Amino acid sequence: MEHLEPRRAQEFLGKHSDALFIDCRSEMEYLFVGHPVGALHVAWNDGPDWAVNPHFVGQVKKLAGTNHTTRPVVLICRSGNRSQEAGHALEQAGFTRVYNVLHGFEGELNDRHQRNSLAGWRFEGLPWEQC
Repeated sequence: MEHLEPRRAQEFLGKHSDALFIDCRSEMEYLFVGHPVGALHVAWNDGPDWAVNPHFVGQVKKLAGTNHTTRPVVLICRSGNRSQEAGHALEQAGFTRVYNVLHGFEGELNDRHQRNSLAGWRFEGLPWEQC
């Protein structure tokens, strides 16, 4: 798995029109916190029990189509941790071009336990939307 800073991830997506951009946060985060423009939603884990989605790999395979093992897949979550776990699962399933967006959509917590103030997709001013 390769790790990309948010701006580099956006550049990568711009150069690779066949890449899948997967937001693997919960449905509530995707809908109400916002998400990168163009990102498809496939939750790695979700409430209420936050168990790992047993269909995650299959759902991504379906989106990737017949060339799922070689199609680039860029993963983003809130801070870069869940997307890393999801990326490992994809690699174990045979995906060979998996990329993790470092710092995720909202970045790490600052000293006041707030996000969006240190790093991340939104902090970098990259395109995002809210449903």
